[in-house]
Amino acid sequence: MPAPKAPSSSEEGVGGGGVSPETLRARAGRMRRDMPEPERRLWNELRGKRLSGLKFRRQVVIGHRIVDFFCPAKGLLIEVDGDTHDPVTDADRDGTMLRDHGFTTVRFTNHQIMRNLDGVLEKLTSVLEETADRWPKGREHHPQTPSSEEEGA
Repeated sequence: MPAPKAPSSSEEGVGGGGVSPETLRARAGRMRRDMPEPERRLWNELRGKRLSGLKFRRQVVIGHRIVDFFCPAKGLLIEVDGDTHDPVTDADRDGTMLRDHGFTTVRFTNHQIMRNLDGVLEKLTSVLEETADRWPKGREHHPQTPSSEEEGA
């Protein structure tokens, strides 16, 4: 009998009560250290407020999920999808994230990032411009969040 498949970062918490917050944070830390090449390339463009002057965090635990990238000022999640992602399941998860947390998700495939990073960044810039700021002073002020040095603060 084959071993059961471990849940992906977007399946955390499915069935059986889910994984503890400590386990999720530890897994997110490992994911930050061992990023796949498409995520690494995108992170190099997002870190240090390089895109539209906005702060992004990577491999962030939100609820029972670990999301690839998160822009707190806009409440925008960026997911990088490999070949195994199911669009119907992803749409359901994205709807749950919007309903439960008010965060919008934009998705790109590994192929899009590896073959057309400029197009991905152009689309992201457009989405960021169209998305309202979450706080009254926008980029000037937002609630303090813990940030590790490895995130490129």
